[in-house]
Amino acid sequence: MSVEGGFRDLEVQTRAQDEFEILTVRGEVDMASAPQLQAALEKAQQGGKTLVVDMTQVGFLGSAGLSALLVVSKAAPHQLRVVASREVARPIELTGLDKLLAVYGTLEAAIAAEPNAH
Repeated sequence: MSVEGGFRDLEVQTRAQDEFEILTVRGEVDMASAPQLQAALEKAQQGGKTLVVDMTQVGFLGSAGLSALLVVSKAAPHQLRVVASREVARPIELTGLDKLLAVYGTLEAAIAAEPNAH
């Protein structure tokens, strides 16, 4: 399978739901695609809503993607919630970022969580 047009391409969709801005991310987040993710995160964050990043369809999260999440989290503490697939949760846990990021197993859990609860 080629990289172009394959599952490795990053796709980010944004939608508003109540007091949340929900970003659905599909594909792989690596050095090439992380700037696209960071730009989408920063744009979504401008609305001031709690940002929920659904990464359950992400098959790979590299260090550049971790950095993008961290930058956005530091810009607005307690306003970023990450819904993680196992492939996303593992690098977050291994780097200790689960202490800084609010990580959830499902979109429903992330939305239902109390503010500042993680």
